[in-house]
Amino acid sequence: MPAESNIGQREREILTAIVETFISTGEPVGSRTLARANREGLSPATIRNVMADLSDAGFLEQPHTSAGRVPTPEAYRYYVEQMTGKAHLAPQEEALISETLAGVSDVQEFMERTSHVLSLISRNVGVTIATGGPKNALEHVYFSRLGDQKVLAVVVTRSGLVRDRVLRMDLPQADLDVAARYINENFRGWTMESMQAELGRRLERERSEYDRLMHSLEQLYKQGALTNDQGGQMVFVEGAANLVSGEQDRERLREMLKTLEEKEKVVQLLSAYLDVRQEAVRVVIGLDQALPSMQNFVLIGAPAHTGNDVVGSLAVIGPTRMDYQHTITAVSYIARLFDKLLNESE
Repeated sequence: MPAESNIGQREREILTAIVETFISTGEPVGSRTLARANREGLSPATIRNVMADLSDAGFLEQPHTSAGRVPTPEAYRYYVEQMTGKAHLAPQEEALISETLAGVSDVQEFMERTSHVLSLISRNVGVTIATGGPKNALEHVYFSRLGDQKVLAVVVTRSGLVRDRVLRMDLPQADLDVAARYINENFRGWTMESMQAELGRRLERERSEYDRLMHSLEQLYKQGALTNDQGGQMVFVEGAANLVSGEQDRERLREMLKTLEEKEKVVQLLSAYLDVRQEAVRVVIGLDQALPSMQNFVLIGAPAHTGNDVVGSLAVIGPTRMDYQHTITAVSYIARLFDKLLNESE
């Protein structure tokens, strides 16, 4: 593929016109079609020459039964890179989002509703993952020695959920009390995931400073005293039926639908392509590096933040022939709403 600098203004405009025409019609695009719509009055012959250059550069391919061209994945990637990001949702779509998300009170509810509204707006598959949230934040922990080699670990979240587990370890009650006090004083109000990550960092950094305390914490940590069992990732997938009408390869469709039904694969897919540190929406064209069955599909997604914590992710999955600008705008709009709505509900 050539560098961007090798694509001139005329080539860029014609490539954009081909991508947008194909997204709109689903039919291979010919030079005569482009000539009729071209504002500069370029002839079909001139456009054919440009299309030939774009084909040589790997941006276009020609179905064997048609004289027209269709965009390659490289064309879609280039097209997305050229977007200005200035699009807006229609007022009725903003109203639909507001109505759907009105009254949400926690991360799980937000994500469940978001997967639905994303599928409606994009006419593709809405996918969301909830990994926790303010309602899943720590209230306090308690450790109690039960006898030889047994410790009861109790974790209470701000939602009132109580989780307990018996650990096989041998620590005196005094050390357990110090460890519980350290966690309660330093991590009350933190989400479980953030607490585990930070505690892991502190165990490495402060080991020599608080050797006995850190030794106790390390044992509790490694035994899973703070593992967030029930608060694991909740996956919501809506709109798979939207793909049925547009997918002609029935075998590939079955593989893709089977992938979306397996929740751990959905988590794998979003984890592979969405960086929790990013703020902007990410567009990934061709998902086969993570899952071969998703080769000709696109993921448009973003992490969901509340404060400094990432508590989930939201995305649209669909074929390469989709309305990129509209979908990017919808995902970005909902991701921005997330922190605002969840903070209002607290």
